Amino acid sequence: MEKYKEIERSIITTYRGKLWSKFIKAIKEYQLIKPNDKICVCMSGGKDSFVMAKLFQELKRHSDFEFEVEYLVMNPGYNQKNLDVIKNNLELMKIDAVIKDTDIFEIANLQEKSPCYLCAKMRRGALYKLAKELGCNKIALGHHFDDVIETTLMNMLNVGSFQTMLPKLHSQNYEKMELIRPLYYIREKDIINWKNYNGLEFIACACKLTENILKENITSSQRLNTKILIKELTKYNPFVEKNIFKSTTNVYIDKILGYKKDGQNISFLDNYDKDDIKTE
Repeated sequence: MEKYKEIERSIITTYRGKLWSKFIKAIKEYQLIKPNDKICVCMSGGKDSFVMAKLFQELKRHSDFEFEVEYLVMNPGYNQKNLDVIKNNLELMKIDAVIKDTDIFEIANLQEKSPCYLCAKMRRGALYKLAKELGCNKIALGHHFDDVIETTLMNMLNVGSFQTMLPKLHSQNYEKMELIRPLYYIREKDIINWKNYNGLEFIACACKLTENILKENITSSQRLNTKILIKELTKYNPFVEKNIFKSTTNVYIDKILGYKKDGQNISFLDNYDKDDIKTE
């Protein structure tokens, strides 16, 4: 059996419950794909986007309604070594992707403050533009369950807000364009296990800043520190990860000091006398 067929088979056999079933669950539960959609599957070159691409290939074969898929690798300025890894994996896994070159890394690395923020913003803008050029109405990103809970906790600890990473949302700047996250229920450890099972190697972020962090063993990344914190918290309570996720759908509006709605601050005091809040 050819390597790419072995990889595909592992998704619907060995990792059916961990990858395929959770992929389908997110799509159905959040209505991520509809008939006649044209979806731009955005591939960074990492493990998450590659498994997402293979899941979409499998879905395309078995879907009971018509939709189109474009596979896009937006090259922000990878060095040749990393670009070769991406191209080799595309060939190995039989993914017919379009590669578009940009100078995002070069521009972002000129910034002394918040290069990661600028890089992320520019990459998102480039993805929307390229997806629109391909005639797509949806962009699929490879954010998984762990990204969701880490983002939720990061916002609480570093921003002082309670907000999470939604499974889908409409673009503010590109009309009729929607962003979807079909790996929403998939755990990162299961993607890693799938990668190792198939003997695959992928690139990481691959920007100069990340390369320096890895070389110098720096642990100043907020996401990395949050990941470590969550791992430590599971020693205290093994259900911490599930509970962080569950909290995003279990908000008691009458038990919080305030919230934002359409850009407006709403305080519990606004309706305090009307609602006649009682003591506990």
